[in-house]
This record gives sequence, structure tokens and C-alpha cells, in this order.
Amino acid sequence: MITNIEDLRVLAERRVPRMFYDYADSGSWSETTYRANVSDFNDLKFRQRVAINMENRSLKTTMAGQDATMPVAIAPCGMTGMQRADGEILAARAAEQFGVPFTLSTMSIASIEDVAANTSKPFWFQLYVMKDRGFVNDLIDRAKAAKCSALVLTLDLQILGQRHKDLKNGLSAPPKLTLPNIVNMMTKPGWCMGMLGTKRRTFGNIVGHVKGVENMSSLSAWTAQQFDPALSWDDVQWIKDKWGGKLILKGIMDPEDAQLAMRSGADALIVSNHGGRQLDGAASSIAALPGVIEAVGDGIEVHMDGGVRSGQDVLRAVALGARGVYIGRPVLYGLGAMGGEGVSKCLELIHKELDITMALCGQTDIQKVGRQILLPRS
Repeated sequence: MITNIEDLRVLAERRVPRMFYDYADSGSWSETTYRANVSDFNDLKFRQRVAINMENRSLKTTMAGQDATMPVAIAPCGMTGMQRADGEILAARAAEQFGVPFTLSTMSIASIEDVAANTSKPFWFQLYVMKDRGFVNDLIDRAKAAKCSALVLTLDLQILGQRHKDLKNGLSAPPKLTLPNIVNMMTKPGWCMGMLGTKRRTFGNIVGHVKGVENMSSLSAWTAQQFDPALSWDDVQWIKDKWGGKLILKGIMDPEDAQLAMRSGADALIVSNHGGRQLDGAASSIAALPGVIEAVGDGIEVHMDGGVRSGQDVLRAVALGARGVYIGRPVLYGLGAMGGEGVSKCLELIHKELDITMALCGQTDIQKVGRQILLPRS
């Protein structure tokens, strides 16, 4: 019986090859920020209220102008299609059916065109800024052609943080057929059968779209040198002008950067430390959220990402001022555990936990939730 996100995680660990499970469930260096992202939510305690009419509750809201059945979006996650065959398509369909935004990563296995062809409503596209500006320009054009309704620009991956497990596992997509990998994959027959039944096994947004990148070896060489350490706010302005639609800036942790994001003219920002996968030793996302909110006021819509494992975590973030919350690893656990059904189960669990907790705090409308539902910190 699946009753919470942890149940999905345990099942995913059994069913997904080690290198891809570790890719999803790890952080950089000593993983202190990765762990703090989760544990720091526990410092926020709820005020329980009683004898209040809890009927007719609503979790409906908007994120960056898009209607959502709850203040939750699916975060962009690289290699989602390695947790389960066609994972991005399965997750996008589940999000569409549930009524929450889905964000496709630049480093996805299924391409922008694949997801667009297998869904009926617009989704969001997450963009990394590469040194090859021609490729970036083409990605934006492809997102426009696919009718993506928002562009999520990631700002915190100019230099790739070191993740020890990925190095030790020899992470690649598709996996290299070394003896340890073959032995491990033999213990995951369901995953293997799924992968044999799909043509999507490498980075669909890159292979075939970049000159000189036609196979795994050339792709590895290309990506190793493409993340751009010279990324600046001038590039943000260029992308904003090129895109012309809703723009969300991801990776803001500092109040000063939040003010720069607000002045950039973006529609929203995401308080995010990349899931603890970049700067180890940084603050957790939930700890950074209040400072960012204070710095920007009502000047820009603020979302947050990192460490969310329940509907209660979503409510805590909303209480601190987040307009929306992104879930990444819970969706990957759901995919690895049960495919598209697992993503739907993940969303159902979070929705139910959010609804019940909001009610027990004496609230019936998520858009009216604020710090009044939290106890003062001692």
C-alpha cells in the first residue's frame, strides 16, 4: 500500500538501476544542503485550529498566469526518461490530467517535440544557457513551435557541481554496458523491458539537433564544455526578448539576486539551490525563501523548489509567501516505482496532505494562507 512519498522512494530504489536512482537521489559533495532541504521544513510548526467550518475548501491557484488545481508544478529534471521508459511523456500526461504545470528539462530524454506530440495542453520548458548560442536560439524557437506556455531559465548551473555518486557510477544515457552495470540492470527486469520497447534512450533535445553530436561519445564531449560560466544578466535580457512570453528565473537564493531578477522583467523567480546538487554548504531553499520574499515584496511572483516531500511541505512554503512549489524527486520516485501511475499517485498524495493540513489549520482557501498558520519560532 502506497501512503506517502517515502513509500514511492523505497519502491523506486528497488526497480531503477543504481546509477539512475543515485542520480535522482543525491546531492553534491557531502550532501549537507541536499539533506537540509528536507530537514529544515521540520522547523516550521503549524497552528492547529478547531471549531471552524472546514467545508468547501479550495486549493486552486495560478502560477505564472496558468491555472493550477494546487500550488504545485513538476520541476524540470534531467534524464527523467531514465527512471522509466518515456518518463517525461508519462509525467507530462499525469500533470496534464491532474491540472498542474509540467516543466521539461533541456537535458530530457524525450524531446520537446516528443512531449508536445503526446500531450494536448501547453507545458513549460526549462532552458540551460550553453556557450553555443545558436543552439540556445534554436531551443527557444523549438519551444515556441511546441507552444510551450512558459520558459524556465536556470541560472545556477554555470559550473557543474561535483556529485560523487555520478562519478563513481559512470553515469551516462544510455548506460555504458560495463560488467557492473549489466549485473545491476539484470536485477531490474521491468526497467529493462521498458527501455527495450522505446527508441528514447539518449538526450532527445540535443542528439540530432547539434552539428557534430551524433552519438554518446560526441555528446559527452559537447556537454562537458557547453555550460557557460560567463552567463550574465545581459544574457537574461537577450533570452527574455527572444522568447517574448512568460519567463521564470530558477536558481535564486540571495536577496540581492532576487532584486536583480525582479528588475529583469521576468514574470516569476524560483528560490532553488538545484536540489542541493550545486553549492554544498548553501542554505536550504525553505530557509532562503523568507529573505527573498522580503527583498522583492510584491514586485515579482516567487516560487520555491527543493526538499518538498509532502503536501505539508507545500503548505509551509505557501505560508512563508511562495506562490507555487515545485516537486522533482517525488515525481522521479513515482516514475521509478510505478510509471505514469506513480506520478499520478504522487500528485494525489500531495494534494490530499495539503488539503487536510490546510483544513486542520483552520483555512479553506489556499490563496488566503499566510504566516498566520505557523507558530512563532522560539
